[in-house]
Amino acid sequence: MPADPIALATRRLSPAHALLARQFGQFAVIGAFGFLWDTAIVYASAPLVGPYVAGVISFVIVGTINWLANRFWTYRGLGHDAMHRQLVRFLITNAVGFVLNRGTYFALIATQPLFHQHLVLAIAAGAGAGMFVNFFLSRWLVFR
Repeated sequence: MPADPIALATRRLSPAHALLARQFGQFAVIGAFGFLWDTAIVYASAPLVGPYVAGVISFVIVGTINWLANRFWTYRGLGHDAMHRQLVRFLITNAVGFVLNRGTYFALIATQPLFHQHLVLAIAAGAGAGMFVNFFLSRWLVFR
């Protein structure tokens, strides 16, 4: 029976790299759920406040949800600050990711009719643009 390629790859990683890979995988899972929440919030609020304001509202709500999920799953036991301080640091740190994420979202819906008609495409592009920056900044500055 052939060996499991994931198990083989994991065994070849140093403990630090295995931890990094596990944390990134968990961060990505939470990010995938965040994408779903983000999409739902944008679509629910855009008819009321427009797609730009809906994007900002959703980012703050989903950022808070993602921080909680990452605090209790991805980075469990790390970052010993009070919860409110850690949340503020997470949101401030992820402002860089916000610029990439929502900057991509805003630029696409402002310039491309397809993305304006199908906001989910702009949300996905923005999520991809900010994901790696948010992961590394969260890991190094928030959950240390």
